[in-house]
Amino acid sequence: MSDRYPLADHGRYDFDPIVGRPDFSWPEGKRLAVYIGMNLECFAFGEGLGAELSPGGPQPDILNFAWRDYGNRVGVWRMIELFDRLGLPCTALVNSHMYAMAPQVVAAFRERGDEIAGHGRSNAERQSVLEEADEARLIGEATEAIIRHEGVPPKGWLGPWIAQSRVTPDLLDEAGYDYLLDWCHDDQPVWMRTRKGRILSVPYPQDLNDIPQIVGRKREGREFGEMIEDAFAVMLAESERRPLVMGIALHAYLMGQPHRFRHLETALGRIRAQGGDRVWWTTAGAINDHYRGLGL
Repeated sequence: MSDRYPLADHGRYDFDPIVGRPDFSWPEGKRLAVYIGMNLECFAFGEGLGAELSPGGPQPDILNFAWRDYGNRVGVWRMIELFDRLGLPCTALVNSHMYAMAPQVVAAFRERGDEIAGHGRSNAERQSVLEEADEARLIGEATEAIIRHEGVPPKGWLGPWIAQSRVTPDLLDEAGYDYLLDWCHDDQPVWMRTRKGRILSVPYPQDLNDIPQIVGRKREGREFGEMIEDAFAVMLAESERRPLVMGIALHAYLMGQPHRFRHLETALGRIRAQGGDRVWWTTAGAINDHYRGLGL
């Protein structure tokens, strides 16, 4: 009788507990890599998907659309000033329609020297519900827009709403992507099999992510800030035994609100001071590059 569970399996990677893996370090012997995933998103007016501050009414849902729009008009600029004060790089996860709807926002991250990664066309749609040809078209359109505006192709991808079809890793690999961020299954990069090779899964958080916590679980800024500090303390200590990646996922229409921003400012300021030179403050793309160079 086989020991294999009779359950459907994704087939992308094997079970490999973190305690038994080869050891390695990040640049300069550092053991904890910390990056900010800054979601730069736009939404359709009067249709499509979008996070809600409160239960929406009939379309056009002015309350929730305007609340989300605050992030690009106001909140993101507050957050950029904070990142500049603390000297924190970001991975900007860019909806490609942002180049038309809020181009100054993407330009501000470009001018900081931040990484620009793919994040679909907009967050008014999910790619997971599309037929393969349509999903490939979505990836292609978003990628082409980034290349046209940035001059280089993006290395990484995060699906809008963390949505993947059964072939998304294959399509991303075939579109030239090095890494994806959709799977929150590990604290180290993990190679995932594709139908023509492999793609790297770089850890992206769903607990240290303001959407699941604030929109989903109805927590507020103070508690979210405390979560960032608590996770950092645990991971910094644990990284003495094994190298780790800590991501912090943010949205400007949430953490750019003044009452929440105060707690984000406190949390990031404290971990920046506590980690100091012991931590690699980096981007998801740099994590991808370093890990690939290790040959693991």
